[in-house]
Amino acid sequence: MDEISPLRIVPRHFQIKTEVLKEGEIFLTTLPTGEVPDGNMGGLGLYYRDTRYLSGLEMYLADAKPVLLSSTTRGSHFSQFEFTNPEISLVDGQLIPLQTLHLRLLRVIRGALFQRLRLINFNFFPVTITLRFLFAADYVDIFEVSGMARQRRGEILEPRATRNSFQLRYRGLDDVVRITEVFFDPAPAQIRLEQGRAKVAVYLHLPPQKKVYLICQVTPRVAGDAAVPLEGNPAHLGVAFSTIAIQQAKSYRKWTRDCTQIETDNQVFNQILKRATTDLRSLFAVYPEGGILEAGVPWYAAPFGRDALVSSWQTLMLNREIARSSLRFLARFQGRRLDPSRDEQPGKIMHELRRGEMAACGEIVHTPYYGSVDSTLWFVILLGELYCWDQDRTFVEEMHEALKGCLTWCREYGDLDGDGYIEYRREAEGGLDNQGWKDSWDGVVDAEGRIPEPPIALVEVQGYLYLALRHASRLLTVLGESGRANEVAAWAERLRAQFLKDFWLGKYLAFALDGRKLPVTTVVSNMGHCLFTGILPPEMARKVAERLFQQDMYSGWGIRTMGKREKAYNPMSYHNGSVWPHDNTIIAWGLRHHDLLQYLEQLATGLYDASLHFPYNRLPELFCGFTRRAIGGPVRYPIACDPQAWAVSSIFQLLQALLGLTCFPEGLQIKKPLLPSWLKEVYIEGLRVGKGRVDLEFARNRGSTYCQLLKKEGDFRVIIEV
Repeated sequence: MDEISPLRIVPRHFQIKTEVLKEGEIFLTTLPTGEVPDGNMGGLGLYYRDTRYLSGLEMYLADAKPVLLSSTTRGSHFSQFEFTNPEISLVDGQLIPLQTLHLRLLRVIRGALFQRLRLINFNFFPVTITLRFLFAADYVDIFEVSGMARQRRGEILEPRATRNSFQLRYRGLDDVVRITEVFFDPAPAQIRLEQGRAKVAVYLHLPPQKKVYLICQVTPRVAGDAAVPLEGNPAHLGVAFSTIAIQQAKSYRKWTRDCTQIETDNQVFNQILKRATTDLRSLFAVYPEGGILEAGVPWYAAPFGRDALVSSWQTLMLNREIARSSLRFLARFQGRRLDPSRDEQPGKIMHELRRGEMAACGEIVHTPYYGSVDSTLWFVILLGELYCWDQDRTFVEEMHEALKGCLTWCREYGDLDGDGYIEYRREAEGGLDNQGWKDSWDGVVDAEGRIPEPPIALVEVQGYLYLALRHASRLLTVLGESGRANEVAAWAERLRAQFLKDFWLGKYLAFALDGRKLPVTTVVSNMGHCLFTGILPPEMARKVAERLFQQDMYSGWGIRTMGKREKAYNPMSYHNGSVWPHDNTIIAWGLRHHDLLQYLEQLATGLYDASLHFPYNRLPELFCGFTRRAIGGPVRYPIACDPQAWAVSSIFQLLQALLGLTCFPEGLQIKKPLLPSWLKEVYIEGLRVGKGRVDLEFARNRGSTYCQLLKKEGDFRVIIEV
């Protein structure tokens, strides 16, 4: 994701607060009113396969906008908007007094966007009123929405209409016809069509105190997809809406039941955990190649290797099937050949996959694109950690070829200059200049604010490599390749010795080594990722933690991506001074690894406090790095994805770090659990370990945290150290 990628090109109109619905490959993002203003520049709309199928969705009572009373998205899958009327003078002279009509708009997505509008007239007299709707479809690719210019576009086709439906249509440069199909029940009184737009009028008679309903179904599709025929209304749209809503609710309940049950004495934290669980369900999409967590709405609603792997790793204690599915999906797209046009190499795990018009036309490289220096390492790390949790040798055997491919990539392609480190250098035109997790064009800079000369060896990538090699050695042993396992273990130890010599700057770690093998000394959060990998000895780890919690790095809400004293520092930037929840919780896991519990509690409390200031108490992709003050909350980053997978999943990793809970081949270990002041009791039910389950209770009393084993099913050990 570089200068052509959504988060690098800033939309021309910021939207801070939105409501989001997502299911599979379809998502809708609107204003809190539920509206998508026609011609909006903020990325609002209904999307399917990287294309915006609705760029305008407006509703009017007569010619007036209804007045919003409240809006909410329940369980990440069901939106509800409450409206009333302003004072309205109808054309026949009738006056509808202020706040005498109530409108409730419900929305759910399942193969299409379904919405039900219920109206109640609280006047003593009947009211006949016209509801007017505007639908617009620009069929813009998500990359174009985010600011990427195109030389040519496809053709908006003539719309079509029947008595109760219409189609807006577009033929792309890829010769694919994209269709927005809209049905109404009851049928509208009027449908006026223009190129890419439809204006709909529905006449409704509202008796006093009676409920009147209007149902609408919006289906985004490509020509050739199965669809409701244009002629004839889908039978009983009202029944269809109720059925769809019930099906979605059942699906979400099943997802939640299949996850570890977590309950605490803190009701706000309980809501955070429940929302995060359902957010993960909404971000999980099933493609022909399998299911995978998509990275985030709106800009990253697509498969991303690094994001899916990190998010799956963060949620192993919640639901390890997320990891299994993501690994299978990414193994199917593992690099097979040398293709510099996509930065593809044999054994490499992909970075990003897109399926829109611009991808099909070769205007972007994401078909898929492989410009990620660390996705391959995260693949091995996740596979190794998953085996610790489930002891599933059969799955390791299934992933054997993918594992060998990853190791081949590390040895033959990842090390660009033969010095033992994994480096990156962009080959693909239109690809990423920076290929670590800070992948914006200026995400890696030296102490003078300059872009270092490639190839670049990032500090955290070497830590990932070390941990990946250790996991690979264990997995190869499981697979019966003890000789190869010993070679990989020796490789890891050589790397560690070399790393400590080249990256250690006395009190902290270098950001990277540049193309001349000189250390990039910028103070950044990346070094904190090395804590959990085991590559640092205890004393160095302690010094790294101390550096991260100095005032220039720790904002009070979280650790900044870059220190305040650096020349490139900007608290409102994407990677050079902002705070990323996933970055912080990876560091938190490293603090747990080295028993740096005082820092862990400080970090966990700051992130929890920050969450209280965001909608639904959901931590966004990132927020600005301004210093915490006594009044006010963290400053929002205007175009952060929300929900975003590794921000949502970070809450589970943070809790796991606090509980000191890890899996090892023989079972489960709880070491020195730590509950902060805002969390006195935690109950864990149905935590899957190997083929068994365990229930645990954690309680804080007089400054100490205790753990009790409540129930254990299965043949594994549970070790508790308090």
